[in-house]
Amino acid sequence: MINRDDMLELTRRMTLSRTSFTRIAGCYVDRDGDFDGSFNINFLKLSAAERTKKLKLAKEIPFSATNVNLKKYEYPQSARKPGSMWQLLMAMNECGLKNDALMDTLYDIIMENIRITTPYAIYVFHDNYDIPAKAADKERLGESEEIFPYLICAICP
Repeated sequence: MINRDDMLELTRRMTLSRTSFTRIAGCYVDRDGDFDGSFNINFLKLSAAERTKKLKLAKEIPFSATNVNLKKYEYPQSARKPGSMWQLLMAMNECGLKNDALMDTLYDIIMENIRITTPYAIYVFHDNYDIPAKAADKERLGESEEIFPYLICAICP
């Protein structure tokens, strides 16, 4: 199980003043399931209105009805091989979504495996969550314990 408090801590940062998203990438798909354009941009280069809109969308993922009981899915060692989805996701996370070829591969996989009859968008967010170090009294210390990079993906009609 994923710690719900940790997930809530991530979502508390999904505001204009506290966001630490580094990048957003995505593509648009027409009603026939065909690629209709893509984008890949530093998150802070979006207008304030666009950042607000995208933050609201990203924040919905951990709060959606399907995530009432968040679960941690781990790829078994046998699935961590060259050409696997695990390798693709780890590479995307490592490069911070800056490799368009990796992103195109993800979009292709999603478009091949999902059937939506209306136009839709695929959004992928990248963040580096800097886990604050806390003393025994839960006061924040100046230095981080760990940096946790993660991705959020949303498929939106």
